[in-house]
Amino acid sequence: MFKETTKVLIVDDMMTMRKIVMKACREMGLTQLTEAADGQIAWQKMNEAQDFGLVISDWNMPNCSGIDLLKRVRADGRFQKMPFLLLTAESEMAQVKEAIMAGVDGYLVKPFTPDILGQRLSEVYKKRFETP
Repeated sequence: MFKETTKVLIVDDMMTMRKIVMKACREMGLTQLTEAADGQIAWQKMNEAQDFGLVISDWNMPNCSGIDLLKRVRADGRFQKMPFLLLTAESEMAQVKEAIMAGVDGYLVKPFTPDILGQRLSEVYKKRFETP
């Protein structure tokens, strides 16, 4: 699982959802949490800090959606290998396929429990760091 010192960027246009994800992350022992209200703000924060170890992003947001942020991340050599989990209220197969094609590490449909988020983050970690 991710180390407690992993810098996590939580991106969602709904403050309530950011707080829910942050609380769940804290319960998992993650302490370095940064939030952004949309993909554009997240991208700015990534370019300023460049040391995030995980992005948890909503799909549907103004200015820059989660899928657009994912595509930017995967196209940039500095961030290509960064673990990325997409959250969405949509479970449409076309969206899931688009996310997989864009290089997402994990996908989670809302609503979810902290336990499910933890399981998904564990899967993301294994995929990114334990798979040869």
